[in-house]
Amino acid sequence: MQALILAGGKGTRLRPLTVYTPKPIVPVLNRPFLLYQIEILRRAGVKDITLSLNYQPDKIEQQLGDGASYGVNLRYITEPSPMGTGGAYKYAAAIRETTVVFNGDVLTDLDVSKVIGFHEQKKADATIVLTPVENPSAYGLVETETDGRVRRFLEKPKPEELADLTTNNINAGIYILEPGVLDLIPEGENTSFEYNVFPDLLKLQKEFFAFVMKGNYWRDIGTPTSYLQTHHDFLSGQIKNFEIEKSAEADVATTAIVDKNSILGAGCVVKPNARITNSVIGAGVHIEEKAVVENSVVWAHTRISSQAQIRDAIVGRSCHIGRNSSVGSESVLGDKTSLTDYTKV
Repeated sequence: MQALILAGGKGTRLRPLTVYTPKPIVPVLNRPFLLYQIEILRRAGVKDITLSLNYQPDKIEQQLGDGASYGVNLRYITEPSPMGTGGAYKYAAAIRETTVVFNGDVLTDLDVSKVIGFHEQKKADATIVLTPVENPSAYGLVETETDGRVRRFLEKPKPEELADLTTNNINAGIYILEPGVLDLIPEGENTSFEYNVFPDLLKLQKEFFAFVMKGNYWRDIGTPTSYLQTHHDFLSGQIKNFEIEKSAEADVATTAIVDKNSILGAGCVVKPNARITNSVIGAGVHIEEKAVVENSVVWAHTRISSQAQIRDAIVGRSCHIGRNSSVGSESVLGDKTSLTDYTKV
């Protein structure tokens, strides 16, 4: 069995954070995001993993290498042009075998081995993972039969349609596909799983089943709000089955306050009377006297000057935050942003 991670998107919704950093390797708790997907695949015994790339592929390959450090074998392919989810699967499928497919912006603590077991038990041609959501109006819903067979797909139901729905399960962006699915996808065309491949499976009455998550964490990290919330969820213990690397070696003044939830990257400097609460600070960040960082994520090598305040915000790599500056709720600063003293954003 092999895996394919569809990581070719430009991360447009996550800008400005993805101008210089491709979305698959944006740091989550100071680790490249894709390592979380790689880890749960490795735990399920799936170690041959292909990354389908398009945007800044060299940076991703340089960061992750051949996968040996993570106990897997990584292979890279670069789409000549965006080919859609189904087209990317077709383009990547050098070996015809059962494949676990992940959308490259999904964070979950799902035990993938349970999905594989379900897929094998059902003798399915395709299995789609579903997750329940509180407000299904923003998503495409998937209805299933009592035996788990997929009945139909419903795209973003209108408010008046919600009362009649029998499900709140949405596509979680994780699939297990048998090689026969490849035969349904035309060569070299932009093809979507959701709009082309899955409807064809239903039309042809293939063995198409759904595995519904229960009690698992799931989030699309594709927007700054969701990305920041992911960090809060990790720090509050909502995301299970991952070992959180606590603060690396840092130079923290005795009169500085760093709460037990926060994580500091290697080589951080925190000066006297600075305060860090419920935040993730990247490697080599320098935080001056009386600066405050609360409920925020600060990427590597940023400098936060004295008495500056950052609250509920994301600050990119190698930024400079001037003295007495204030970075407020929902602010997102891209890499190398420089704020002069007393600036408010």
